[in-house]
Amino acid sequence: MYLGFYELKERPFNSTPDPRFLYLTPGHREALAQLVYSVQESRGFLVLTGEIGTGKTTLLHAFIERLNGTAAVAYVFNSMLSFDGLLEYTLEELGAPAPGSSPAQRLLALRRVLLDRRRAGQSTVLVLDEAQNLEVATLERIRLLSNFETPTEKLLQILLVGQPELREKLNRPELRQLQQRVELQCSLPPLSHAQVRDYIQTRLRVAGAHDSDLFSDRAQARIAAYSRGIPRRVNILCDHCLVIGYADQRRRVEVDVVDQAIEALEGGPRRPAHRSPSPARRAHERWVLGAVAAAVLAGVAVLPVRFEAEQLLTLARYVRDLFWR
Repeated sequence: MYLGFYELKERPFNSTPDPRFLYLTPGHREALAQLVYSVQESRGFLVLTGEIGTGKTTLLHAFIERLNGTAAVAYVFNSMLSFDGLLEYTLEELGAPAPGSSPAQRLLALRRVLLDRRRAGQSTVLVLDEAQNLEVATLERIRLLSNFETPTEKLLQILLVGQPELREKLNRPELRQLQQRVELQCSLPPLSHAQVRDYIQTRLRVAGAHDSDLFSDRAQARIAAYSRGIPRRVNILCDHCLVIGYADQRRRVEVDVVDQAIEALEGGPRRPAHRSPSPARRAHERWVLGAVAAAVLAGVAVLPVRFEAEQLLTLARYVRDLFWR
């Protein structure tokens, strides 16, 4: 909806982990390089942790891309699977023929596919996302998978990815054998205030923005403070700012627009903008937004880009405030 108004080619703050929008801080760059190097060196267990929204999944997609086909990757994102379910999912991801139904048959099938990959010159990586949710017993059985090896190298590298609680879990006494096999631990810190500004500018540039001052300095500082440097929170807040800025016909996002977006995210009332529109403009806004709201409520697809639930909620609150202020 706001793309044409701000002369953007695509949404700059989409929440999907698109590697084109990857923003590498020195910490992210170091973690990515270490992960790729560890796989190339056939190391065993690797651990990547970070708070929710710090970009772990986006980094994982970049990591897989950097391997450039030198490794077969099984990416398991459902951490609620049992060990047997996890093993079955891994075999499917690696393109293994359907194994038998017993655990022993599945393990034999995994060993065969690992050896086949190695003969073809590929290493194999098992990526377990949200690994902090894995049961201790499941983690212990995963440890045993690292026993697949030749006399000279590991056949399977295992990357555990999760929130900081994962490190706490791995330090439990009952998992000390697994902890001893961890050869690399990386952590993704939140962005600094300066990095948040650079992050916003980078995403706008990738999305085709012509105006580098679309967000004022004060607006970016407010976004950095509210988001606490978490990229996902930056994305959500900036996207709301563009929705509200478009509704107010504001070519530049100032700090008052950011405050309105924060209130919308937190469920508070939308405050009027610092400028009072003319009666004619307000009547026009009411007519246009009333028509949009009616169309949305009627299920008519009149919007040129897909709106997510949060954006529709922001627009609905805005329309409500227009009619009641």
